[in-house]
Amino acid sequence: MKNLEPKAAFDFLQQNPGAILVDIRSEIEHYFVGHPPGAIHIAWSDGPNWEVDPQRFVPQVKSATGGEDRPVVLICRSGNRTVDAGRALEAAGFTQVYHVEHGFEGDLGENHHRNEINGWRHDGLPWEQS
Repeated sequence: MKNLEPKAAFDFLQQNPGAILVDIRSEIEHYFVGHPPGAIHIAWSDGPNWEVDPQRFVPQVKSATGGEDRPVVLICRSGNRTVDAGRALEAAGFTQVYHVEHGFEGDLGENHHRNEINGWRHDGLPWEQS
């Protein structure tokens, strides 16, 4: 799995139109916090039980990408969940997996707030709310 800072991930997606951006956060995070335009939402874990289920996640990503050889860029809130999700994809045979370091909202700041230090939104990259 390759690590990309948010701006590098944005550039990669612009330069590789066949790549797919997968937002692995919960449905609530995706819709109410916002997401990069064009991101496909496939939750790594979601309510009500919040169970991680690679046996559900991997086939959904495979269906969205059409196979294991298409570049997949994963984004979550802070870049933590994408590591485990990326490993699951690689174990299933995906050959081009990338994860966005610091995620959509970034690391916690001094006052325990996000979007203050790093992350997709902090870096001024495009995003929208549904």
